[in-house]
Amino acid sequence: MLTQSIYQRFMEMLTPFFGIFTSFILFYYRKDFNRSNLYLALFFLCSNLIVLVYFGLHFSKSPFWEGVFFVNFMPLSFVIGPLLFYYVKYAVAENKNITPKDYLHLFPAVVVILYSLPYTTLPFSKKVEIAHHIQAVTQDYDFSISFFSLKKMLFIRPLHLFIYCVLSWGYFKQTTKKRLASVGVLPTHHSMIQKWIYSLIGLQSFIASYCLLDSYADFILNDYQGIINQKNYFRFLGVAFSLQNVILFLFPKILFDTISYPDASLARNRATQLKKGNAVEINQNITTLLDKYMVACPFILPGFNLSKMALDLQVSERILSNYFNTELKISFSEWKNNQRIDYACKLIEEGKATKLTVEGISQNVGFSSRSKFIDAFKERKGVVPSTYIKQFS
Repeated sequence: MLTQSIYQRFMEMLTPFFGIFTSFILFYYRKDFNRSNLYLALFFLCSNLIVLVYFGLHFSKSPFWEGVFFVNFMPLSFVIGPLLFYYVKYAVAENKNITPKDYLHLFPAVVVILYSLPYTTLPFSKKVEIAHHIQAVTQDYDFSISFFSLKKMLFIRPLHLFIYCVLSWGYFKQTTKKRLASVGVLPTHHSMIQKWIYSLIGLQSFIASYCLLDSYADFILNDYQGIINQKNYFRFLGVAFSLQNVILFLFPKILFDTISYPDASLARNRATQLKKGNAVEINQNITTLLDKYMVACPFILPGFNLSKMALDLQVSERILSNYFNTELKISFSEWKNNQRIDYACKLIEEGKATKLTVEGISQNVGFSSRSKFIDAFKERKGVVPSTYIKQFS
């Protein structure tokens, strides 16, 4: 029984750490694409820190962790909604810059920081005493900190998040409608972006609604059992936030490519060109762009793909993919492998790879594994890399 309890605690604690790890994946891939990943990563980081707070308060059974997490992390709850809105805005808006006006969305979080000061400035021993008394003894959250009681703050918190879910959904719908009216077409990956954003907003709306109903039952109706007993209530929230992490992995292009709407003026020009039937002119323009782009050998970067190339060239993925299929008569994936193999051959022929193993060469030209490099090399050159190296030894 004790082993089962320890295992359950371990799994519950593993949940937020998995989410925090996910946020670092988003941070890592942000640098190669655009800044919308920054807001998404911060959103996931704050969400999973909240789960960690739930664990520390309600499952750790430790007065120390109760003192650490009680009220101190309250401002994070008022940051999640604005970060969700920033992510949606940065992903789909025509103007992708955060304006000074946008920082007003963080005003509630600043107010909560000021509200919490009388508690956060207390000696830690006093914090532990107050937190443990409320969490483990009385379960009475009618605790006046400054402006009003903690009970009211816990009621406002999910309401604030729900308002931002509605705001984010409305912004996405309005921006999509405006783009369709001004450009005439939506990006090819619009459907995927819509499913992802709706999934994110839908799950957060569900979490906010559930917390709001429970807070209403607990604090307004004075039914302290709430909808569900407290332990299961926080487990349920932990599962909901964990589901958010899992859903992200069902959208690998969001996780690794940070797909967003391209610049509207560029999309408008491309749409006009396509309507006029200037396919030859478009392909010529891409050829010119490609000649300049290839000087830096971007294809040797591990994260290089069609999305990255389209973003760099400021061309939609659909048009770029069509260029490879119709103009070059080859898929992008085949073109990329050919470029990498030709670059590897150049290194070998110029004697720059004498001190590198086959695996070392594969990494230097952008392949994720030695086996993929060997297969692609043999398909391109008819021999394996080691045989080719011997010819130039």
